[in-house]
Amino acid sequence: MSRPLPAVFDQALASAVRAPSPHNTQPWRFVVEHEVIEIWLDRDRVLDIADPHGREARLACGAAAFNLVICLRANGLAAIVRMLPDPAEPDLVAVIRLDGNQKGTAAERKLAEAVFRRHTNRRPMLDKEVPSAARTALKSAALQEGGQVEYLNVSGRYSTVASLVRQAETLQSDDPAFRAEAAFWTHREPDSPDGVPRIASGPPPYGPGVVTLRASHENENLPPREYEQEPLLGVVLTRDRGPHAEVRAGMAMQRVLLTATVEGLATSFLSQPFETPRTREALGRIFAGLGQPHTLLRIGYGSPTRLTARRPIEDVLTHRAGRDVPAS
Repeated sequence: MSRPLPAVFDQALASAVRAPSPHNTQPWRFVVEHEVIEIWLDRDRVLDIADPHGREARLACGAAAFNLVICLRANGLAAIVRMLPDPAEPDLVAVIRLDGNQKGTAAERKLAEAVFRRHTNRRPMLDKEVPSAARTALKSAALQEGGQVEYLNVSGRYSTVASLVRQAETLQSDDPAFRAEAAFWTHREPDSPDGVPRIASGPPPYGPGVVTLRASHENENLPPREYEQEPLLGVVLTRDRGPHAEVRAGMAMQRVLLTATVEGLATSFLSQPFETPRTREALGRIFAGLGQPHTLLRIGYGSPTRLTARRPIEDVLTHRAGRDVPAS
């Protein structure tokens, strides 16, 4: 059975796989049937040690869903998203269904184009303030997807959260299982289709900083450099919690990241405090009055770095000929 709109679907799937994921694990797979694209969590690519419950993996799948939807809408197609639509299939993260035509907006086209420029920048950023207009744009981006961005330098939580980042990094550095898992996915060759290549890692920090670069993401072949003294930190939150909220947060996170790219900003993740129970629980208490924190972003101005590779679409895609064909 032939699938409809192959060129548009191919472009949308190529956009989807450009989403960020922990250590570039790419924990997703896609099933196409008629005018429907399903996004499934790939359990084989969930980090057993850092992400045993799949929180970060669902964020990544939500980001992939947003990329897919924004590409379809930029190409003039209306798309309806249902998140975790089947309680009997908890790994069915989202279903995206075409719903006729619509005129893509200029903003949607900018975001769709930014998909192929957005990348995680682990290198030092400039000590240059992010203007209020750009900060407002990122907050508005999160709100459009049912999320929220809270800037820590405004909230008064900056030093406490930065301390948790350092604490979590220390706990992970002292844990052989954490180190082994990170080592497996990092320091890969430049053309590796997954994982983090060495060339995408940052130089070792020259002296301690307010926040800590992941030890696994340091490129020891580069000379040490000073990092910005007080980077802009923003946490992405949702009012609700649980798997559904994690997918929604991933969509909000990705709209924020793409908006940052449009604004000429660089971004990276400070995931450490979400990956150890003690610091994750502390984060929950810190933001208890605002919602559930899902990820912490470092935002600023930096030099462009090379994009990391992704697996070929055919490695993550299944065409279903009928409802009796399994998704795997």
